Amino acid sequence: MFTEKRYNRLKWACRRGMLELDVLFLPFVEEAFSDLDAEKQETFERLLTCDDPDLFAWFMGHQKCDDPELAEMVKIILDRVKV
Repeated sequence: MFTEKRYNRLKWACRRGMLELDVLFLPFVEEAFSDLDAEKQETFERLLTCDDPDLFAWFMGHQKCDDPELAEMVKIILDRVKV
């Protein structure tokens, strides 16, 4: 369960050094995070611990994420943006 403090830390972690990632993560956490089940919320939190160059490569399609859970979360976020 995400407490308000943990959720606020998560929102802070969404602020990256790259605009391309910021425009994906912050709207996602504000608008869709609460709709995820607990397991996917944990996966999203883990995704935010990854390095920005890896995240950029995964989200821009330059590289495939080897972790299946993280790859699924990348897909969820990208699918939401395409809608």
